[in-house]
Amino acid sequence: MNAAAGIYSLPKLAYAYDALEPHIDKATMEIHHGKHHQAYVTNLNKALETLDEKLVDDSKSLESIFEKISKFPESIRNNGGGHYNHSLFWTLLKPNGGGSPKGKLAEAITSAFGTFDEFKKQFSDASMKRFGSGWAWVVVQDGKLVIGSTANQDNPLMRLRGKGLKGKPVLALDVWEHAYYLKNQNRRADYIASFWNVVNWDEAEKLFNS
Repeated sequence: MNAAAGIYSLPKLAYAYDALEPHIDKATMEIHHGKHHQAYVTNLNKALETLDEKLVDDSKSLESIFEKISKFPESIRNNGGGHYNHSLFWTLLKPNGGGSPKGKLAEAITSAFGTFDEFKKQFSDASMKRFGSGWAWVVVQDGKLVIGSTANQDNPLMRLRGKGLKGKPVLALDVWEHAYYLKNQNRRADYIASFWNVVNWDEAEKLFNS
């Protein structure tokens, strides 16, 4: 998530747009990655150009910006969050994914939720209950896995006022309608069910162990 010469760019996917079918369709991926995510990148770079150079220079990454997000305008919060969240999300998907996690992440899930099925249920519930647009998350909080959600393009790394979800992201699901509407229309539950078939548990394990 570091800026090269102060300019962020759209990350390339590790798979083709049609590689997640039939679970996530090619047309959605083309628009989601190539249009929606690109717009966040473009608008983030434009917003950064309007800021005081010292404030930008002192923030070498999006993570460092999120730590003092209250000092930045809404455009940085929205577009920086959109860029970070989507960049993470693409890595947590893979063709022929799904199944169940292994290693220390699997142990942490069992410790926090009792069973993998209960974990899936609670994560799916958080995804369904996020009103309007937003994200569902699994984070490490005080050494334990916690499930929650954020509105719009906020994320658990942002130092926001209030009791919002905080922690180190391990898993994320985009529940904005643009993530699923072409294939699933208003059936968010169908999209969530499809997500479990393309989860990249290897990447989630890396994030958990990092």
